[in-house]
Amino acid sequence: MEQSESSSTHLHQQPEQQQQQPTGSPDPTHHLTLPPGFTPEESNNLSSSITNFHSYRVNSTQCSSLLAQRIHAPPHVVWSAVRRFEKPQIYKHFIKSCSVSENFSMHVGATRDVNVISGLPANTSTERLDLLDDEKYVTGFSIIGGEHRLRNYRSVTSVHGFENDGIIWTVVLESYVVDVPDGNTEEDTRLFADTVVKLNLQKLASVAETIARGGTADIS
Repeated sequence: MEQSESSSTHLHQQPEQQQQQPTGSPDPTHHLTLPPGFTPEESNNLSSSITNFHSYRVNSTQCSSLLAQRIHAPPHVVWSAVRRFEKPQIYKHFIKSCSVSENFSMHVGATRDVNVISGLPANTSTERLDLLDDEKYVTGFSIIGGEHRLRNYRSVTSVHGFENDGIIWTVVLESYVVDVPDGNTEEDTRLFADTVVKLNLQKLASVAETIARGGTADIS
């Protein structure tokens, strides 16, 4: 494969905005363009999941993006980290701490309270689990409160396994939609969010590949 290991790939460039629609009149945004570096097998297998899980209706005050990461580890290893809604710091940067209720259980509607490290335009984030499918390896969450600038942020992450000539690997897709804050441009908002997602996916690759090689990583 031509793509370098543990590197994030931006799968979607937002199309040129058509004539601006008023807030509340969303246009469908479909992330269907795969970048160079993915094989035809990967592209064909990912297309239906992109349509089913990574398409949004985006209005003129929002932006959306889709990113991907190839990981040299089995999909069940990757999923074991991705599904841990109550412990996002397993692979996500910039998290000082995460707390859940004493009687927390993993189910749609569960919430977590995240404290963000200093230096970012955020202090806290309250997040809700919107989707968790242990058979299809798909999960998603939305930000519902806290002190931050990512208003109405919703994200979906899906994990996809591949095998060829006895070699097993995984492609992770992560997409989001978010409001563009007042005083910011769509380009600036997407650049910031994309950067955070890319760094998280790179760390996910490092964690999963360490486990796959027989190393240790704290995902308990």
